[in-house]
Amino acid sequence: MNYGGRGIEFKFESFEEFLLEVGRKPSPNHTLDRIDNDGHYEKGNVRWATVQEQNLNTRRRKNKIS
Repeated sequence: MNYGGRGIEFKFESFEEFLLEVGRKPSPNHTLDRIDNDGHYEKGNVRWATVQEQNLNTRRRKNKIS
């Protein structure tokens, strides 16, 4: 599965493997987050995070100067 045309892939072999890695969603305020935004959805790079936590972990666009 590709994500947003950036080539980001879901690298888990199964849902069970994914669930063992991240566990169940801790609250309705959490969503899945990649620790390294340039990395894949894979072991060691996924976590449950709040919107506030995710906002600290975003790719920032550089403004183009024309």
